[in-house]
Amino acid sequence: MSPLERRNSLEKQLQHRPEAQELKDRHILLDTNAAPALQAAQQELERQRASDSLKKHLDKRPEKEELVERNILPESNAAPALQANQRELEKHMRADSLEQKIVNRPKPEELVKEGILEENENPMKE
Repeated sequence: MSPLERRNSLEKQLQHRPEAQELKDRHILLDTNAAPALQAAQQELERQRASDSLKKHLDKRPEKEELVERNILPESNAAPALQANQRELEKHMRADSLEQKIVNRPKPEELVKEGILEENENPMKE
């Protein structure tokens, strides 16, 4: 490639060169007013500030026991992927238990016999 062709090629490439603002928008150039010699220090300070803020918020984060106490987290030792199944199982077990208790519930006649209800008290006649 001759020097003239190289120059023409370079000029052609420079014509299609993106503007500085476009490079800033694409996060290729830093969008800052700081001198280039200070940009690295500025970036490091920003990272440190973000890190400090994150640490401060993590220190204020409540413990798991407190979240369980406040009913934010479920009291479970199951893996998080299994907790929905565990809740569903507990719900069905409660329903089965209630149904079993209703089936085994004493009849009003038995309660009258045992002196728990009086003859004129019939919970079924309301």
